[in-house]
Amino acid sequence: MDLLPIVIVVAFFQLAVIRQPLPDVGSVVFGGLLVAAGLLLFIEGLEMSLFPIGEAMANALAQKGSLFWLFTFAFLLGFSTTIAEPALIAITNEAGRISAEDDLLPNEPEVLRNYALGLRLTVAFSVGLAIVLGVVRILKGWPLHYIVIGGYVLVIGMTLISPDEIVGLAYDTGGVTTSTITVPLVTALGVGLAQAIKGRNPLLDGFGMIALASMAPIIFVMIYGFFWF
Repeated sequence: MDLLPIVIVVAFFQLAVIRQPLPDVGSVVFGGLLVAAGLLLFIEGLEMSLFPIGEAMANALAQKGSLFWLFTFAFLLGFSTTIAEPALIAITNEAGRISAEDDLLPNEPEVLRNYALGLRLTVAFSVGLAIVLGVVRILKGWPLHYIVIGGYVLVIGMTLISPDEIVGLAYDTGGVTTSTITVPLVTALGVGLAQAIKGRNPLLDGFGMIALASMAPIIFVMIYGFFWF
């Protein structure tokens, strides 16, 4: 049912607008079945492992009462899940290639690898800090909208002074960081922590970390752009 809208849109434009048969119907059908199977296994895996373990670890660390270990876990969780995001790897490699084609970077493999790796590390570091900020917000009970509004005021200000070549990429990295790996674990961390702390509402306080994780990379990637362009 989730894939049905995609199938309808593709079929409509292929048959009614382009009016050409699919180039390889067998491969398309087989690939669609693989996508459906993959989504099914992925969702089941989230329900069986990632959500429970994220909530359990957040609860255990809160009960332990050590802010150091709680903040360390939050930072490393944000950093490690982001650095492994396939979408982030793809966009940073593509950004390096396009920059070389536009003569913004030397078209040398080592330079492009360093540029892409630097982007990934910058984004991962920013997400780690954002998750720590989200944990502090839950602990202190700070209103989410104050942090988000203040953050995006900073984003707009930096957009005006940052190199044009990095602005679009910075905004895109804010989106790709919140993908298949990061979202489940970070959400589980926030909800589990809010459940473990007396006086916190998991619905009101447990969500919002993803918003911070989307905002922080925009700021940090624009800063990164000052060193390259």
